[in-house]
Amino acid sequence: MGAQEVSINRVKDYLLDLQQRICSSIEQEDGEARFRIDHWQKDSGDLSPGSISGGGGQSRVLRNGRVFEQAGVNFSHVSGGNLPASATASRPELSGRSFQALGVSLVIHPQNPHVPTCHANVRLLVAAKAGEPDVWWFGGGYDLTPYYPVLEDVIEWHNTARAACLPFGEEVYPRYKDWCDRYFFLKHRQETRGVGGLFFDDLSEWGFERCFDFQQAVGNSFLRAYLPIVQRRKATAWNDEQRQFQLYRRGRYVEFNLVYDRGTLFGLQSGGRTESILMSLPPLVRWEYDWKPQPGSAEEELCRDYLKPRDWLGVQGR
Repeated sequence: MGAQEVSINRVKDYLLDLQQRICSSIEQEDGEARFRIDHWQKDSGDLSPGSISGGGGQSRVLRNGRVFEQAGVNFSHVSGGNLPASATASRPELSGRSFQALGVSLVIHPQNPHVPTCHANVRLLVAAKAGEPDVWWFGGGYDLTPYYPVLEDVIEWHNTARAACLPFGEEVYPRYKDWCDRYFFLKHRQETRGVGGLFFDDLSEWGFERCFDFQQAVGNSFLRAYLPIVQRRKATAWNDEQRQFQLYRRGRYVEFNLVYDRGTLFGLQSGGRTESILMSLPPLVRWEYDWKPQPGSAEEELCRDYLKPRDWLGVQGR
């Protein structure tokens, strides 16, 4: 299927609209801070293998709000002469193809330790080679990283994710929920980054229109999944001990993004805009040597009951 048939411009229009809708909703929820908007263009002079040679994007970052300590919502549409290693590691047959990649990626770090951090991403990649059909695929998803989780929030998060997937088949949510659990897993810590959600990649098997519909269903469901949790928890009282635990757990976010995250690796390996790539990192974080939670504490409950793959929707019937 060729690049014209995959309707890159339609995907781009949708992604820009999604970015705008999410930023407007986050500003409204915060009630104080506003996004700084940076438009950027990639210098086409870099022709090294695997590098971005053209395109640009729009980075939006909100800092030091009443509710959100930092929120980054980025759009990019870039191209290059050869796919970087991070994109061909599992698909070596795509090596040597030129590419276009476009997507929206966001990470939100709240002030209150009782409000979870969250991440979402939706993207399209088209790989081309002279004399051969273009190869394209959609990817994305979202996941939730609470510090003081509330079971009803986690269940609602997964219910919303399941509802977004259901029109595409009963098997879609379990498949992409399981992929999320496996992907957002810190092997060196033997724990998940949070309570999961959805993750999908290399999606082309349904044909362009249905795959694009699914991308939109996931992207459009993000605010329905996240904002109700923010609204319920943002006024919860918190103390410095809880804040310190939040900063400590943010360290796991840094570890994952710098060691495992495909989007970060793709951006850095392809010579993308560094400030936009690393906006996912929290503004404040701390490490503590060999930390252990106090027995019977809320911190122990997080580590014991939430940082592992689990059938969250099955919990409802117990």
